[in-house]
Amino acid sequence: MKILQVTAPKEFRVMEVPLPEPGPGQVRMRIEAVTTCPQWDLHLRHNDPMFIGHQFKYPYTMGQPGHEATGFVDAIGPGVTGLAVGDRVSAWRDAGHDRPGCYAQFVVHLADNVIRVPANVSPEAVAPIELAMCVATVFRMMRDMGVVRGRRVGITGMGPAGLIALQMARAEGAASVFGFDPVEERRVVAVGLGADACFDPTAVSEAEFPLRPSGSCRLDSAVDCVGARSSVAFLMDRTIDTLALFGVQREDYTYAPRHGGLRLCGYKGHFRASAEYAVELIAAGKLNLAPLVTHRLPLSRYGEGVDLLEARKAIKVCFLPWE
Repeated sequence: MKILQVTAPKEFRVMEVPLPEPGPGQVRMRIEAVTTCPQWDLHLRHNDPMFIGHQFKYPYTMGQPGHEATGFVDAIGPGVTGLAVGDRVSAWRDAGHDRPGCYAQFVVHLADNVIRVPANVSPEAVAPIELAMCVATVFRMMRDMGVVRGRRVGITGMGPAGLIALQMARAEGAASVFGFDPVEERRVVAVGLGADACFDPTAVSEAEFPLRPSGSCRLDSAVDCVGARSSVAFLMDRTIDTLALFGVQREDYTYAPRHGGLRLCGYKGHFRASAEYAVELIAAGKLNLAPLVTHRLPLSRYGEGVDLLEARKAIKVCFLPWE
């Protein structure tokens, strides 16, 4: 089978390796499509640690950092129940970057790490289930806190996570959803997916979104999908009640006296219940992941796809390992 390996920053190769066999509790998935995770792909390209204390080692694990994949169960190992050969599934959890990843024609996964997905939607609509699971963890938390339904919700970063977040805010009954992103093309996509409006955060006036401690802030709740200090500060200064921090934190955020009363909450991790929530929204027509994919390429053009991500000309790239 074919599998990609990143051999050094900005270098990769596609190799032929033996077909892997599933062991106890595992399934082999024939990969139909795999989408980029821009954070991992770009950080790996530049040997830039993903988070504090992390470092990359090259050549990188074969098939990684691919982990957002959909396909069909091709073989089943001993002890697996609840799945059958031919089931359409997506990976909802990455087993770890020390195990072969999904930039390949086949991958072996723990059966617990895949989930059945609707058969009547495009591959692009179910490949990014893992990311949808992550965002769903935030929205399940916010739903339980009672801070989405009927609220005015702001979301920074109209990349893949932000575009999922605005749809989940809609699905959870937000009264209005406002997006913020400096890239015009992404703002257009956001409005097409249900945002009431989408603004360039560098050009927002105080009249449009009054600053704390004014009592006239337009945002009741918010989700940051960027992680940068400036993005978090933008929402902290304009949100009345609750801010969920989803973006990967790499620097300190300042909670100042003017933020008194603002609640901050973080990302709790990977949960199968969150993956099931995302799949249910897809099946109900309330979550569409396909528009996140702006380009489709064969796996052999991986470098070209990451170029598009780096130039911010792509939101997600879908690689097709059989082309």
